[in-house]
Amino acid sequence: MTGAQELTGAATAEMGGRRRGRHKVFLGMAAGVGKTYRMLQEGHAEAEAGRDVAIGYLEPHERVETSALATGLDMIPRRRVTYRETALEEMDLPSVLRRAPELCLIDELAHTNAPGVEHAKRYEDVEDVLGAGIDVFSTVNVQHLESLNDQIAQLTGTRVRETMPDAVLGEADEVVLIDLTPEALLERLRAGKVYPLERVPDALNNFFRIENLNALREVALRQVAEAVEAKRLVRAGPLPSDLDDDRLIDSAAPQAVGERLLALITPQPSSQRVVRRAWRSAQRLQGELDLLWVATRAPTREEQEQLDALRQLATVLGAHLLVQEDADVAEAVRRVADERGTTYILMGTPKPRGPWKRLRRPALLYQLIRMLPGVDLRIVSDRTERRRQQ
Repeated sequence: MTGAQELTGAATAEMGGRRRGRHKVFLGMAAGVGKTYRMLQEGHAEAEAGRDVAIGYLEPHERVETSALATGLDMIPRRRVTYRETALEEMDLPSVLRRAPELCLIDELAHTNAPGVEHAKRYEDVEDVLGAGIDVFSTVNVQHLESLNDQIAQLTGTRVRETMPDAVLGEADEVVLIDLTPEALLERLRAGKVYPLERVPDALNNFFRIENLNALREVALRQVAEAVEAKRLVRAGPLPSDLDDDRLIDSAAPQAVGERLLALITPQPSSQRVVRRAWRSAQRLQGELDLLWVATRAPTREEQEQLDALRQLATVLGAHLLVQEDADVAEAVRRVADERGTTYILMGTPKPRGPWKRLRRPALLYQLIRMLPGVDLRIVSDRTERRRQQ
């Protein structure tokens, strides 16, 4: 353990008796909508109300107005980290914990830290800050949510490399959508308020196309609506136990059964798309998600690497990865579904089968329909295939 790590753990432990900090996230559809600007505005308002406010990390992206707005707030200096002979600047987590402001402003929640610091990702740094009893305001764009990675790539043609678990947003105490019409964002872009003017033509021809921004705005609005609904359901909670029988509509009625989803995967890159889509479905249904690979043989080295990647994705999303060794895939799925109480099965698009195989054995989909009556089945299509055919 490094000295910085010891300090981090000690500071968190010292604060153990204090409340956990509150986390407020400013969410946007894309760069330039004003997340950081709004965060700084609210930071100033908190400071004027008498709170001790400090900036833990600010990334103004050379935007003059944003940099100017930071004036007057205490800024904790960044630390320099050398990686592959390149000097990088990162948030100084130990200094933030030593300074211990009441409220800390931390930009770019999904940022990947340079190797050698306490955590790989900035959202993990924020978790330490919250654990120390410090409130945090932070910012993130909707395309950085892990479960949306495939959807964003399909919508924009750009694969986002820096992602964070959706749970980080889901566990935030407050999510504020910084909404801006695509037309207004494009005006800001052309005026040089988002990127330097020399970068504007490339941005307009790639990520910042009007159709991309419309799609991203819709995704951001839907994401916040779903987050609000999820919190509403959690806060509503179960019925009070002290209700009189005559106040219940039907005390003998069976209790609602929670949904439990099972996504069938194989150690291939395409399964990551199935996992993300299944996780989104699980969130909408307020259900648990299991992932199942039925290994009919030992995996190759390449398959083991893909399985490790799927295991990492499952960890990020909070799903449960199961591996069953069985020569009969359908029977293994049936057994696991019965054991786990599965109510919903998702699987990728089946590969075409020749007439001889179809005669010898029905496709897995039809076997599962027969073997698991009462369990819903869904085929997760690859939408990029539809685009190729158009």
